[in-house]
Amino acid sequence: MGKIFICVYLFVCPRAPSMMAALGFVAQQYSQCPAFESVPAGVGAVTTAPGTYGFVALFLFAGAMELAVWTQDPKKEVGNFGDPLGLSNIFGYDEDMRHKELNNGRFAMFAAIGILSAELLTGKVGLSQF
Repeated sequence: MGKIFICVYLFVCPRAPSMMAALGFVAQQYSQCPAFESVPAGVGAVTTAPGTYGFVALFLFAGAMELAVWTQDPKKEVGNFGDPLGLSNIFGYDEDMRHKELNNGRFAMFAAIGILSAELLTGKVGLSQF
């Protein structure tokens, strides 16, 4: 793999984790796993036990999935993982849909950074900022 491939991969591929992070910042206020009721919402969850243990488990699981399952096919364009849910028969999966997916991922990156920054600045989590 060349340097350009790696640079493009590092720019394009964080879109899915960003979408999950933005959703998680909002959803954590309304639902929690049974073992984590005592964990505060927001960034405090990472520094409070058992939230720390959950973060480590999630980090290891995501890393294993990234290295073993969600690998980049060198025959495809960087960041093109195809249509894993099989929705192409409904919406189609052409270049236009791929551009929409990339733009959605870029927006999710800004959303996750914005929610996190606002929480660190104001001390309020997710939707409580409004």
